[in-house]
Amino acid sequence: MVGGNGDGDGQSNTIKKRSCGCNKQDFLPEESFQSWASYGKALCDTKTRLKDRLFARSLDHLELHEMRARSQHEMKRSLNWFDLIWFGVGGVMGAGVFVLTGEAARNEAGPAVLLSYLISGISALLSVLCYTEFSVELPVAGGSFAYLRVELGDFMAFIAAGNILFEYIVAGASVARSWTSYFATLFNHQPDEFRVNVGFLAEGYNHLDPIAIVVSIAICVGASLSIKGSSRFNMVATVVHIVVIVFVLVAGLTKADPSNYTTFTPFGIRGVLKAAAMLFFAYVGFDGVVTLGEEIKNPGRDIPIGLIGSMLIIITTYCLLAITLCLMQPYNQVDVDAPFTIAFQAVGMNWAKYIVALGALKGMTTVLLANIISQARYFTHIARTHMAPPILAVISETTGTPVNAAVVMTVANSIVAFFTGLDILSNLLSIATLFIFTQVAIALLVRRYYASQETSVTDRNKFILLLALIIMSSIGLAILWAVGENGLPGYIVMVVVWFLATLGIRLSVKEARKPKLWGVPLMPWLPSASIAINVFIMGSIDGPSFVRFLVWTFLLLVYYLFVGLHASYDAAKGTKGEVDAAQGANIEAGIATDIQVGTRT
Repeated sequence: MVGGNGDGDGQSNTIKKRSCGCNKQDFLPEESFQSWASYGKALCDTKTRLKDRLFARSLDHLELHEMRARSQHEMKRSLNWFDLIWFGVGGVMGAGVFVLTGEAARNEAGPAVLLSYLISGISALLSVLCYTEFSVELPVAGGSFAYLRVELGDFMAFIAAGNILFEYIVAGASVARSWTSYFATLFNHQPDEFRVNVGFLAEGYNHLDPIAIVVSIAICVGASLSIKGSSRFNMVATVVHIVVIVFVLVAGLTKADPSNYTTFTPFGIRGVLKAAAMLFFAYVGFDGVVTLGEEIKNPGRDIPIGLIGSMLIIITTYCLLAITLCLMQPYNQVDVDAPFTIAFQAVGMNWAKYIVALGALKGMTTVLLANIISQARYFTHIARTHMAPPILAVISETTGTPVNAAVVMTVANSIVAFFTGLDILSNLLSIATLFIFTQVAIALLVRRYYASQETSVTDRNKFILLLALIIMSSIGLAILWAVGENGLPGYIVMVVVWFLATLGIRLSVKEARKPKLWGVPLMPWLPSASIAINVFIMGSIDGPSFVRFLVWTFLLLVYYLFVGLHASYDAAKGTKGEVDAAQGANIEAGIATDIQVGTRT
């Protein structure tokens, strides 16, 4: 690991460079951890510190300058909008579309899976718009963590970041094991044949996967060596994937049977919406692109083009694939596990399964690459705030990438992927992603309609009330959906409350801040709609996922109360001291200049 060190007094947050190795100061350099007496004093002061951090909000210039300075070196600005489009497509469009489409078409929506993909795509696009405005204004590695620190405070940002890192680890491990499965099928083997069966381990953890570890390490090395090199590899691999998809579309449409569309919505509108909730997760991954903010040459131009452009490409591709599948086979004959492979077999093109497997393998490779890149940058910015060991914030002088964070996250991915079966990993899908998408939309409304010392008390109170109504009406819709309530009046009431609350913000609350470079249009309607849709989709997630979310959040709280709170509190004090000193120096310099001018006069 690249070594770093920090002052034990907690007043200086710059990580000092050392030649090699690491010690306690690299992990816990803050004043609260210099002795057991200091730690005991900090624990006794937990209530005061928690109150401070609960309501403390960061500032744009702190995230853009002071936080980044803690990484010793700058990341290399080498990416443009073209790179971002390829990262967006490669990071989102993996093997999921080759699997989820079958289940959604067969069991939920029928040929109307096209509408389901369109609905879930539009909802993902709303989140993309919210992320885009933030990432243009705050092009930093922390992504949503940094945005939430500025608008909702340290505490909410930490809970969100902890959950998204957990989600990334689960997703990375799942993709790595899937890579092994598809690799085996390319050589006419069963998916588990390239794994090592160990009888004394519990079921679900006894098929060890060394190939998943090798793939993860290889991708970590590539991601750590060069972000531009990673971008080029991603572009080439994504081109291969697109060629495969074009083949699927062209070859599949030559076997199209329009009569398969005779019954378009066999499961009704509820089936279409249930499928849309399921297919939303085929669009997840775009949020990782915004963690590349520090490596983009022209964020104001490149980020909107890259993020929105890639999402439009993905939505279009998914809809075309859905149309093709249901034209090749009647919806009730579509295979749930391997829909396109079986569809080609059904029309006499058995050899096409190898091309489909190759496309899926490529898709998983770029998704894993994007996953590791995003994980490392999230963790880097979290470490800059000292909520994680500051050694993980170090940027390599040689490569301009966060090598330490990439290595740690790859180790976590590999351990989970080595032992844990795909069926268990698939059930670990939590609500973390939707939770963070919702928080980012809320944070954007806060950013636009509330500014400390500028927004009047009346406007502030109205905004809080109306925002609460938007959130509660969205939760109400999700609950009605989750319990299977078919009563139309309940849905109408919730929608009317949401509409009036959003309209209330639009008409009665003064906008406190205008975007400097690029802004979400139709404020506050689009962020409000994003909140409603994300919360609504949460209503379709199973109960165990909520339990896992609560358990993991509880563990995060324990870590925060005993470590993260005190480390970030000391770091914040040090940052405030540095900023005050810099302001004082600027004032003194200004006074000296005035005196000199007056003397000359």
